[in-house]
Amino acid sequence: MRQVIATNDGPKAIGPYSQAIRANGFVFVSGQVAIDPATQQVIDGDVAAQTDRVLRNLAGILQAAGSDLEKVVRTTVFLKDMGDFAVVNQVYGKHFTAAPPARSTVEVARLPKDVLVEIDVIALA
Repeated sequence: MRQVIATNDGPKAIGPYSQAIRANGFVFVSGQVAIDPATQQVIDGDVAAQTDRVLRNLAGILQAAGSDLEKVVRTTVFLKDMGDFAVVNQVYGKHFTAAPPARSTVEVARLPKDVLVEIDVIALA
């Protein structure tokens, strides 16, 4: 079974994709950037503020799918600048406190809306 997840607790998709898909006991959440779901605008702030907003967006989408950050098994972090790695780790660690998920982190040339960070996750449903 494949279920599309759509919620106002995360930003609306800015392209032809779903916020998340729930399938076979997993939730696959599309990459999230620092868009405030209430305004659909990129938030002001540095990479720490953007990372926090991204993780709150992910939490809202996961909740709508019947999951949460504690059930995340895999993340991918996309950074505009690998020099932000330590700051992102600090904020990330506040959201994933116990038994953090497996993760890859990569630097990319550019991200949607010219944000500084994007994160996608796979979680248990």
